[in-house]
Order: sequence, then structure tokens, then C-alpha cells
Amino acid sequence: MPVVRITPDLEMFYRDDCFADAWEAPQTLLLLHGNAESSEGWNAWMPLVGRRFRVVRPDMRGFGQSTPMAIDYPWSPERIIDDFLTLADGLGLGAVHIAAAKVACPIALRLAARHPDRVRSLVVLGGIVSGEVSIGDRAAAWLEHIETHGVESWARWTMPGRLGSACPPAMHEGWSRLMGRTKLSTQLGFIRSVPGIDVRGDLPAIQCPTLVVTTDGSGLGSVESVRGWQKTIPGSELMVVAGDSYHVAATHPELCANATLDFIARRATPAT
Repeated sequence: MPVVRITPDLEMFYRDDCFADAWEAPQTLLLLHGNAESSEGWNAWMPLVGRRFRVVRPDMRGFGQSTPMAIDYPWSPERIIDDFLTLADGLGLGAVHIAAAKVACPIALRLAARHPDRVRSLVVLGGIVSGEVSIGDRAAAWLEHIETHGVESWARWTMPGRLGSACPPAMHEGWSRLMGRTKLSTQLGFIRSVPGIDVRGDLPAIQCPTLVVTTDGSGLGSVESVRGWQKTIPGSELMVVAGDSYHVAATHPELCANATLDFIARRATPAT
């Protein structure tokens, strides 16, 4: 099983795949999953992005097959950023392209702002920049539900907003089960930290080409509110997808993967 010892309390699981032709020398694309998910959530992207890139998909600290965290673990974006950079260093990666979904977006945005030499380009999909603004009072209700009914029940309860009204029943159930594998201690501790995340001050410092993707009916914020913070990222672009899901990377995987490939081809600086 591919794991890297990141810190004494964390063995990080990751997937490392590349389906490019043997004579190619592909750059690396790092795919960062959202809350209560794992690297498995990017499976639908792989037939497209795996042909063009070496794709590294870590299970974030506490999630998937990485070491679970205690309920009182002191979560911070900085700790998670350090985890990802330690993984990249262990794999011999320099600067990478990053695509991030949901709560991984503010982590990726801060990483790009504070470590500009490590990020070639950035695509954030269905993301937030302030947990307090986007999640608000919902965090308290989520915690109460998780404590009473468990992670899978919470995932199933909140799935309509996450995957939208067009989500087929099989997808709804499949994602509920995938997210339901998250350890209770990890999820309770992490959810409590989300309202404190705020990376709005980091956005003007981002130097890499950045694409922000949202839906026109996202429950995390209106198009106007997303455009408001997107414009503070120098030279960034906004892509609006029709729909009412906020996990656009999952509900529109081919569209988003192709948009990512196109954006990198258009905007990223070639390797030297």
C-alpha cells in the first residue's frame, strides 16, 4: 500500500498513476479531495487527466486510508499544507499543477499564495474561502447530526445540496457510502474547524494561473459572491456551470476535467 510517514501521528495514503505514453515526460497534477472524502472521489477524472499527467491523489490527513485523527486534533490549513508538501518532497516532486474540490480549495489557495514556487497552476472547484460565510450555522446542525446518527447518515442527509437535484439515486447512495467510511473522530474534529477557515487575505498574493469553477445554483454562495473573491486573484478566470450542486468536480467530472486540461494548456508556463 503506497503510504508516506508524514509526521509521527500520520501515515498518508496516496495514489500515483500515469497513463501517458512511455516516451512522454508528463508534469504532475495533484488532486485534493474535500471533506469526508478520499482519493477515490477523483476516479471519474482519471481516464482524461491520467493520459496527460502523472496524477498524485493523497488521502488528506485523517481521511480515506490515511491515519484517523483524534477528536481533539488541532486542525489548521497550515498543517495540511505541510502534509502535502512533505508528500511531494518524498515523491521527488517540484512544482505541480493542483486541482482541489470543496474544502480543499482554501487549503490549495493558501498553498499557492505562500509557496508560489511549488504551484504551476491551480483549479478550484466548488470551493469556499471563508468557512464562516459559506457554512455559517450549518456546522452546528451537522455536528449534532453526526454525533447522534453517524457520518454516513449525515452524508446522506446533506447529499441533495452537495450533488444537486439532478443527481441519480445510485450516485447519491454511492457517495453517501464513500463519505460514510470517514472515522467519527476525524469528522467531528474537522467539522468544528471549518468555520474558522478564512483565506481571503491570501488571494491577492497568488501568482500562478488560477481557474475558479462554480455552479449557478451552488448552496455555498451565489455566482456574484464567488466572482467577488475570484477577482482578487490576479489574472484568474471564472467558469460557471449550469446546475445546483456545489460538488461540481463530482457531478460534472468530464466537463471539469476537460476544462482543467484546457486551462493548463492555455495558461500554465511550460516546463523549463
